[in-house]
Amino acid sequence: MNTQIAPNRLSRRQLLMGASTLAGALALSGIAPRFGSAAAIPKHVLKAQNLDAQILPSDWPKTPIWSYADTHPVPVLRVKQGERLQVLLQNELDQPTTVHWHGLRIPHAMDGVPDVTQAPVQPGETFLYDFKVPDAGTFWYHPHVNSSEQIGRGLHGALIVEEHNPPQVDRDLVWVLDDWRLTQDGTISDDFTRGMDISHGGRTGNFVTLNGRASEPLKVRKNERIRLRLINVANARLFGLNFENHDVHILALDGQPVPPHRPKYDMVLLAPGQRADVILDCTQDAGSTHRILDIVYENDTTVFNELIYEAGAPLHASPPGPVPSLAPNGLAEPDLDTAENHEIIISGGAMSRMQGAVYKGEYRPIGELVKDMRIWALNGVAAHTAAMLPMLTFAKNKSHIVTIKNESMFPHPMHLHGHSFRILTIDDEPVLHTPWADTVLLGGHGTAQIALVADNLGDWLFHCHVLAHVQGGMTSVIRVA
Repeated sequence: MNTQIAPNRLSRRQLLMGASTLAGALALSGIAPRFGSAAAIPKHVLKAQNLDAQILPSDWPKTPIWSYADTHPVPVLRVKQGERLQVLLQNELDQPTTVHWHGLRIPHAMDGVPDVTQAPVQPGETFLYDFKVPDAGTFWYHPHVNSSEQIGRGLHGALIVEEHNPPQVDRDLVWVLDDWRLTQDGTISDDFTRGMDISHGGRTGNFVTLNGRASEPLKVRKNERIRLRLINVANARLFGLNFENHDVHILALDGQPVPPHRPKYDMVLLAPGQRADVILDCTQDAGSTHRILDIVYENDTTVFNELIYEAGAPLHASPPGPVPSLAPNGLAEPDLDTAENHEIIISGGAMSRMQGAVYKGEYRPIGELVKDMRIWALNGVAAHTAAMLPMLTFAKNKSHIVTIKNESMFPHPMHLHGHSFRILTIDDEPVLHTPWADTVLLGGHGTAQIALVADNLGDWLFHCHVLAHVQGGMTSVIRVA
């Protein structure tokens, strides 16, 4: 295989008072962080470390990455719905880190956000994450310190929460979709603070991988049914997979079940942070080959992978039957008639009309913001830390509708911690099945309306999952109190 790499105004006292009030509420609720000890090591250990990994094909040298394990890719973490999960983080990097459990509705103290839910885990230190897993589904985990670099160097892993009664399939496969920005010698480019990425569409890579490596064709048998769990862990790249000559059905989005249906435009669209569970029924002839195309970018279709049917008899005498549904996770339904309404405005970025924003507690004109590369704002605030006063406050156990407006020309996958929400509309059009999600994709100058019951106490991050945009200030806090 011939592989080429392309070249390429708030006082400190006010803030602390707000934080101490929340901390007291959390203590009264029985939620408190627990630091791990090496004396009692749980079943699961994530060791953030340096590792040389074979990302490129075997005729290329290994690439120095950061990993949670001694092997690459990181083994999939599996747990049953409702079980207690204990994971010890050991930090062997030369910078602080944490673990955020993306998509999980877990106690605030376990959410992995530095200076909001826990202190950063310093080099040589440990932290014990300990919680019950409420929802079945496909999730993932990653750092929330210096996320653009730490995730971009490989710190992430898949977390599968298994249903008590999973659908019958022949294989249950996890596909982690990613891209890497590599130099000509196969090492990771260290330009993680590149202004063009922050001000434009984010840091896209020049080498796409499946489960951390160059993709290899998937060998299948006729009449085989496969559950594919797709997870986009890329810093900025969108994926839009089309399975040539196959009708795939979506079972779940962001870990939450939906009525089985074919994807719009026959494309499984995944923005950074998003997941999809799909059923792939292999009904073509033995010996045939079919492409899996990435069609998300107009006029730039690429072959992501291939399905190769093995010769011989079908795996089953007849094709698979109706596509099964997944049991719902029992989330509280928002009452749209009584819900409180809120608005979030995304502004900034290249070629925008943003004249300035509040930064470090004071209004700064755009020229000053550019010097610090803080050129994105949510409701007029460009964040410089996650430990900030809330942009919005939700009354606990009440319904809320949030209208999000993107005033920029770039897409933004907006992610809310600690909750799932219904996606009601995209660009003022109703969304099929109003799916539950934790990340909603807004196109350039697009809008979205979401609804949720705020039933998880704490300060929860709401941010863009294009990680360079987080660097540029697109982070906020929503308080449930």
